[in-house]
Amino acid sequence: IMKLLVVLSALVAFSECFHKIPLIKGKTARQALQEKGLWEEYRKMYPYNPMAKFIQSGTESMTNDADLSYYGVISIGTPPQSFSVIFDTGSSNLWVPSVYCSSQACENHRRFNPQQSSSFKWGSQPLSIQYGTGSMTGYLASDTVEVGGISVANQVFGISHTEAPFMAHMVADGILGLAFQSIASDNVVPVFDNMIKQGLVSQSLFSVYLSSNSEQGSEVVFGGVDSSHYTGQITWIPLTSATYWQIQMDSVTINGQTVACSGGCQAIIDTGTSLIVGPTSDINNMNSWVGASTDQYGEAMVNCQNIQSMPDVTFTLNGHAFTVPASAYVSQSSYGCSTGFGGSGQQLWILGDVFIRQYYAIFNAPSQYIGLANIHVIAAIALN
Repeated sequence: IMKLLVVLSALVAFSECFHKIPLIKGKTARQALQEKGLWEEYRKMYPYNPMAKFIQSGTESMTNDADLSYYGVISIGTPPQSFSVIFDTGSSNLWVPSVYCSSQACENHRRFNPQQSSSFKWGSQPLSIQYGTGSMTGYLASDTVEVGGISVANQVFGISHTEAPFMAHMVADGILGLAFQSIASDNVVPVFDNMIKQGLVSQSLFSVYLSSNSEQGSEVVFGGVDSSHYTGQITWIPLTSATYWQIQMDSVTINGQTVACSGGCQAIIDTGTSLIVGPTSDINNMNSWVGASTDQYGEAMVNCQNIQSMPDVTFTLNGHAFTVPASAYVSQSSYGCSTGFGGSGQQLWILGDVFIRQYYAIFNAPSQYIGLANIHVIAAIALN
């Protein structure tokens, strides 16, 4: 079902202070459910709400959505226990399943066993995190966490006791949040913040490359930038809020016409959301402009034969134009072709994987900037 994504052979050598971790792309939860004939039932029982993780209640953080597909392997404890996690720039907590969890989602995933780690310490706080399709509950603890060759001492993380049924159909075991501490549940210090505080990275930034079409090479680089993945200049965009990786979006245009975000809006760069998500009325207008029609399940479907003639969509971020072609925003499967534009009842836009696959993304926390650069032409040819 899944294959390990290795680093492209054309990658340049890194210094020892750059730490890369490959990301794996497997079947999404939706695809797994569709193959089992369960998608329609789950769609009714657990309506997809991509904005759920962006709605806080007290100290609860926002962690997941219904259709994540990129994940990598980390380890926790002494000796290390390995887990696959989604690297999510739209949340801030790390958590994995535990042996104390009896939910179906835990039974078919790897589970952390505190008794097998000599460096484990229990915390005193319970943990509850809301998903787009349910929630997880558990407790906080601390242990050594190894990510991309970096060992982070005394990292506080969550171990689940209950998990939503939908998680049973997801490939990854848990979530590693890469947003800011200000939105972390129980004000936990995020993993990358501890990397900086413990002097484990030479630069206080991380970067992400997401491959397309199940190709190899997806990776997160902690403490550096992999220049082999992009070409041209990096465009630096200041954050408007150090909570999520939130920036100013000026407009969304098609063929020179503003079709969404008229007058400006706020957007976040979120590796933990598959789609480009915006207010329902704006998304409906975008889908109409590209010739999509909505089916009975709310999917924006297009004729697969029309992809080559469909227009580009341009997102202007802080005065800089970033274009996404139809070949990138249309997804093709055995069920047909659909756009990667999803509507929500919120005003905050989410530029998820559909957008990030087109641009190498650099996240600089202390300077509070996001850098975006065009994917390298060699990598782009390999992906098509």
